Amino acid sequence: MLEVLRSPSYAKLFCAQVVALLGTGLLTIALGLLAFDIAGGDAGVVLGTALTIKMLAYVGVAPVVAALTGHLPRKHVLIAADVLRAAVAISLPFVTEAWQIFILIFVLQAASATFTPAFQAVIPEVLPDEGQYTRALSLSRLAYDLEALVSPMLAAALLTVITYNNLFVGTFLGFIGSAALVIATKFPKIAPAEPAPFFERLTSGVRVFWRTPELRSLLAMNLVVATSTAMVIVNTVVLVQGLLGRPQTDVALLLAAYGAGSMVVALGLPKVLDRIRDLKVMLAGAIALPVGLVAAAIFIGMPASTGTWGALIATWFYLGAATSLLLTPSARLLRRASDVGTRPAVFAAQFSLSHACFIITYPLAGTLGALLGLPAVALVLAAIGTAAAALAWLGARRASSPAGSELAQSGA
Repeated sequence: MLEVLRSPSYAKLFCAQVVALLGTGLLTIALGLLAFDIAGGDAGVVLGTALTIKMLAYVGVAPVVAALTGHLPRKHVLIAADVLRAAVAISLPFVTEAWQIFILIFVLQAASATFTPAFQAVIPEVLPDEGQYTRALSLSRLAYDLEALVSPMLAAALLTVITYNNLFVGTFLGFIGSAALVIATKFPKIAPAEPAPFFERLTSGVRVFWRTPELRSLLAMNLVVATSTAMVIVNTVVLVQGLLGRPQTDVALLLAAYGAGSMVVALGLPKVLDRIRDLKVMLAGAIALPVGLVAAAIFIGMPASTGTWGALIATWFYLGAATSLLLTPSARLLRRASDVGTRPAVFAAQFSLSHACFIITYPLAGTLGALLGLPAVALVLAAIGTAAAALAWLGARRASSPAGSELAQSGA
């Protein structure tokens, strides 16, 4: 897998991704402490609003920015987005009111909604060989999972010697480091998008999704991922500390099990994808996730014991593995369904549409968890995931038919 780092351009871009992720991880922790400093007992409301703003920015901004910047050099777009993120990060220590947090978070996430799809769309041009591209996707997945483990430990270590406001400086340095690495990267020559009316550019990514059966299947699978991810992200702390009465360290342990499952699959997936078609692998993940949620409902409903705790750790590991099975190959579908001109719009559409699913599942997981209990909400999410997996399977069947294959090829 590490052989892809022999490409100097990709190695610099991967390092840019890693340092930006570390900066973002520090930001998440510092933002929670800032919210508590400003709002006290209402910090949860502030953070919940900030997360909602984040998702709305992701859903609404990515396609618009892709349409507006399609004619610009992608290197310039990435640098500008990083500089804007750094400017917001260094401004956050001076915030004194909740509304100021909301404005800055919207600007920061709008910049991230600009950077991430543009970054993802560049990688296929830097690594045109599909085998190398697949290994880069697995490496990227590992980076996300490792960040989730390393950032909290790094923040905890830093907080022993500095105040939380200084964590924002770490975020600033992460984004500046990312910008510097992008500047140092030699980009392949990429032709700008063909001139077209704004509305046509705005909807081009969604239109590619609509006419490509594989991407319609991916759209349904995004919802499957959102159901299990919402259960893990929203309810892990409630499960561990509220229901089981276990210490805070066990929250980190359960989330680490989820990340470990994802990493194990990401490490082995390139060889699997050399032999098995992407959609088959992804459908396996889509089917596995609702099964994992049903298992979670069963184990959560059992009396607390050492055996139950071990079963929950295994279930979270399983959910992480199934999520990676589905998410890691998804960019290969986007790459095949697009060309150099449409690729930024297609990746932006995926970025926007996938995050739209979280706007549904995050509040559902939190609200129903409080009203019905965690076993019930796990079953509700499993039912939604099962329906979405069925739609994904139908889309995959359409993609496998000769007519669907011809349509996908004409769309690319």
